[in-house]
Amino acid sequence: MNPTLNRAALPALPEACRPLVDPAELRPRIVHFGLGAFHRAHQAVYTEAAAARSGEPWGIVAVGPRSSAPIEDARAQDCLFSVTDRVPGAGRTRVVGSVVDALRMGPDAERIDALLSCPEVTAVTLTVTEKGYSRLPGTGALDTADPGIAADLAATAGREPVPMRTVVGRLTASLAARFRRCGAPITVVSCDNAAANGTALAAVVRGFAESAAWPDRDRLLDWLRESVAFPDSVVDRIVPATTDEDRDRASRALGVRDGSAVLGEPFRQWVVQDAFAADRPPWELDGALLVTDVAPHQLMKLRLLNGAHSALAYLGLAAGCATVAEVMRAEWGERLVRRFTGEVAATLPAGLDVAAYVEDLVARFGNPAIAHRLQQIGSDGSRKVPERWLGGLRELRARGTAAPVLELALGAWADATRPGQRGGQAFGTADPAQAALAECWDGAAGPAEVVARLLTALGAADLAEDGDLVRSVAARMPDVRAGRIDL
Repeated sequence: MNPTLNRAALPALPEACRPLVDPAELRPRIVHFGLGAFHRAHQAVYTEAAAARSGEPWGIVAVGPRSSAPIEDARAQDCLFSVTDRVPGAGRTRVVGSVVDALRMGPDAERIDALLSCPEVTAVTLTVTEKGYSRLPGTGALDTADPGIAADLAATAGREPVPMRTVVGRLTASLAARFRRCGAPITVVSCDNAAANGTALAAVVRGFAESAAWPDRDRLLDWLRESVAFPDSVVDRIVPATTDEDRDRASRALGVRDGSAVLGEPFRQWVVQDAFAADRPPWELDGALLVTDVAPHQLMKLRLLNGAHSALAYLGLAAGCATVAEVMRAEWGERLVRRFTGEVAATLPAGLDVAAYVEDLVARFGNPAIAHRLQQIGSDGSRKVPERWLGGLRELRARGTAAPVLELALGAWADATRPGQRGGQAFGTADPAQAALAECWDGAAGPAEVVARLLTALGAADLAEDGDLVRSVAARMPDVRAGRIDL
């Protein structure tokens, strides 16, 4: 049995596998919500490189919003983990040391407040997925009726601080603590896949503050407007769920046991709006792109990469496939990507190199060393589908342009929402709106009624009332149910 990866084990690692910086030399400068695989393979990598190349001590304190298990696992390894770049027949494994501590959102609430009240902490980043924003479908406003949000808002009426149940509640409460204790400016960077993600996060944080019972709420709102920046960002790297085989492979490369190993494709991208309120790591030293407006990059990524990913997931699951690479090996896989992106590209702004982007997508999706599971991609569809598909679909229909591939993908998603034999959804995908989606099937006269109900549940009543669209989507569902993918 190999010893466990921790700081004491670093000198014995192969030199090429060691962190770029000595973790002991870093200080908490960033608080990150969501210690998942994507953060470890993306923002943590950029931040470590920025610290190494600038000589500045940019360390990250990660906050686990839900289960305490990832936090305990991180602490057991001194918050060290390895990232493996996977390509066919090869791979490069290196330990990343930019995370210096890990906290639980509930039990460690006072420590989180203390960190965010320290002027030396100048940035917050988040990877909590779309559902972590507690937004109302359609409007994007804070869902104050959400049980977690409602409980957190009720807690603001008390005199004593209490742990918050939601990321939005905890983040807003900690920002309020900073306002009261030091008032120093800070930047909050959303790294989740959502259009205008910074704007969306600002809306729910401010919405929480507006609905809170804090007596200084009005002054807090003024401070949020003046001293807290919420830049938009685009993040991109395919990071599949880590398997036991992946952990074993990383452990063999290191010579020590790494229970927190992650792997990802070699490609990674980070585009950030250059609108910061305070100091930040020089992420551009590792290739991040700082721009005035991320919207074109964001739209291309959401509609082409994320949109095609979701189409591959639902059609692939219907055809009995398990991973993206498996779908790409199917006779129709590459054709689906090219036709989907060709259809959606018409909705993108001018000046983007769409052709090169699509070629990269085809190569990335087909990488057999990346076993990105369709069940993972297909989960949380009620949050992903509106962002990835429906905006483009509305634009195409407004122009009178046919969208047969989008309609096929929508039919596959609709079919995937049906209740499974053992509960849950048909292919084992998870969704926060699973119960509401399942109800759309109850007593429906046929597929068209199901589709209309589902679109309404997504907050897309306008599309649900488009009879031609609903009938076209519904007409594709029998073939999808039978695993026949007709392109």
